[in-house]
Amino acid sequence: MTAHAVTDGRGERPGPARARLLVVVAVPAEAEAVLRGLPGGSAALPLPGGTLHRAARAPVDVLAAGVGPAAAAAATATALAAHPYALAVSAGIAGGFAPVAPVGATVLADAIVAADLGAQTAEGFADVTELGFGTVRHTPPPAAVALAARALGGPDLAVGPVLTVSTVTGSAERAAALAARHPGAAAEAMEGFGVAEAAARYGVPALELRTVSNPVGPRDRAAWRIGEALAALERAFAALPVHELATAHEPAAGHEPIEEAGRG
Repeated sequence: MTAHAVTDGRGERPGPARARLLVVVAVPAEAEAVLRGLPGGSAALPLPGGTLHRAARAPVDVLAAGVGPAAAAAATATALAAHPYALAVSAGIAGGFAPVAPVGATVLADAIVAADLGAQTAEGFADVTELGFGTVRHTPPPAAVALAARALGGPDLAVGPVLTVSTVTGSAERAAALAARHPGAAAEAMEGFGVAEAAARYGVPALELRTVSNPVGPRDRAAWRIGEALAALERAFAALPVHELATAHEPAAGHEPIEEAGRG
């Protein structure tokens, strides 16, 4: 990352400064790929427990939150408490469900689903919604998904549910079970639901964008294409209409954030 330290105050008011995207990734390599896709360098903004990287010529802040939904939720909430954002984007590399999203695909989520949040019962897995304890699904704004899909469109783009898991799938049996439980699932990652859940608490819509480095199923490190997936992530953010995504979801002064994104 091309970055230099700056200071930035808290408590920014709604208005033009609000029209900014918060992009949350798991690890620094993903943050670097995102920033390479954006114009100019970046400035480092201190944040409790981490550092935001503010793109110089795009309305985007990038945060490496750590791996897993808990780390993603905590870091996202910290950023949202410190700065106003129009849209939160969970991004990074992921496993893809064949044939929906093979290795090399770019995935946009039309649903962000906590796939292993629940309980095993005598009848099988029951998620927390079935148990009556909460939600396992956030729906990105359809207009944002459509806008991003138009910009990223092509044979390598897949749109479908992205599953958030705390334990990455390592067997064909579990991959088949997840695909059966979530028809049309495109990808599996570890942070999206955490980002979306934190964003929902702040009334901010969420989007998820993934590039596929490996198939969901048996772990075969020799078949992983991490470098290619990071390059695809860079290309995706170079093509993504970040200004339009930010301003499309900017609430008017004196109004609450849009309610187009929701649970369920």
